[in-house]
Amino acid sequence: MQLKRDAFKAYDIRGRVPEELNEEMAYRIGRAFCEILSAEKVVVGRDIRLSSRPLAEALIHGLTDAGCDVADIGLCGTEQVYFATSHLALDGGIMVTASHNPQNYNGMKLVRKGSRPISGDTGLRELEERAIAGNFAQGVVPVEQLGRIVQVDIMQDYVEHLLTYIDCAALKPLRIVVNSGNGCAGPVIDALEKLLPFEFIKLNHNPDGTFPQGIPNPILLENQAVTAEAVRKYQADLGIAWDGDFDRCFFFDEKGNFIEGYYIVGFLAQAFLRRQPGAKIIHDPRLTWNTIDLVEALGGTPVQSKTGHAFIKERMRLEDAVYGGEMSAHHYFKTFAYCDSGMIPWLLVAESMCLTGQPLSKFVGERITQYPVSGEINRKVSNPLNILARIEESYALNSLTIDHTDGLSIEYQDWRFNVRMSNTEPLLRLNVESRGSAKLMKEKTEELLHYIGDCQ
Repeated sequence: MQLKRDAFKAYDIRGRVPEELNEEMAYRIGRAFCEILSAEKVVVGRDIRLSSRPLAEALIHGLTDAGCDVADIGLCGTEQVYFATSHLALDGGIMVTASHNPQNYNGMKLVRKGSRPISGDTGLRELEERAIAGNFAQGVVPVEQLGRIVQVDIMQDYVEHLLTYIDCAALKPLRIVVNSGNGCAGPVIDALEKLLPFEFIKLNHNPDGTFPQGIPNPILLENQAVTAEAVRKYQADLGIAWDGDFDRCFFFDEKGNFIEGYYIVGFLAQAFLRRQPGAKIIHDPRLTWNTIDLVEALGGTPVQSKTGHAFIKERMRLEDAVYGGEMSAHHYFKTFAYCDSGMIPWLLVAESMCLTGQPLSKFVGERITQYPVSGEINRKVSNPLNILARIEESYALNSLTIDHTDGLSIEYQDWRFNVRMSNTEPLLRLNVESRGSAKLMKEKTEELLHYIGDCQ
């Protein structure tokens, strides 16, 4: 059977079902994964999508046919696969998920021992070649050597680990709106609810692969209203929404205002630096000033890394950083195998609210005023490389710094911007921030957008 390569991306596997990702492909991925890693034991989890169970079953079949034992943790979030891989000291882990992609998509996120990511330059290309060609070193192993499948419940150990990030004795009653988007976060909230003094107002709580309220992607403006309205209706202290596999969480303050992920990076950096003075904090290049300001004020060391989970995790290990954050709402933790979690951030935010008696708006309001941002704006273009070069040529004059860590970052005295290409689409992604002037930020954002349009 001839299979397509389209589902193999820079950091993971993701494509339309069944055209680009199907059960035959999943089986071959399992075979290839086992051979490339010489894996003996692997954890497999899946999200709630209707195609996830058959894809996971085919993947497991491929793993066991190659002689690999499988710890099947069933329905879960991506971070539970990361946790299980590290916690159970297994040789690798695979999560079947398409996160926030459309309903007819699915995919896989893969890690090796220690929950280290497998991406384009760390094994994914070799896996792609073997899976597409069906070229395996050996046939199906003899019956007596087939891998075994063990159903494993990781929830209790995982929840216990989550609670190590906070002081439960210091928590006070809070009313929190939680919107799981009918994804996988609901069961974790139910498990935590028994151990926390919080009242949860639950929206779209039950896992449902038909996604009756639409695909859970809280970064879209049209998806934010239901959480914001519930915060105001129930006079909640906090609102939280997750994407489908809950590796990202999004915050709403007590007024129902959506909080850009950028400001949460600075908030969490502060939380860790108060506990571990002088630690290193990793951030991405898209928006930087607020994070750098807060980290340096507490004696920490800000370290810039290229955007993307594989790059952030690698840099965190290299620098022995305690925390890393991206403005896209991915947050990484040293003691979580350097992986990203959508549960740890909100626990830390809630703890800080309990300890200080201050609302989230108080924590971030001043930072929003000091460093207003455009939010990430995408523009479809025909020749992104050419446009990037023209922007650099036009905007280099009188700039303080020009940086190419990820795309193009140009900094001036009172404003800066980053523009970079998408890894998967003909898009340019623009972020603009300023020092204390929302008016200047908006003017420069419009100026750059007009320039990008004129370059077409």
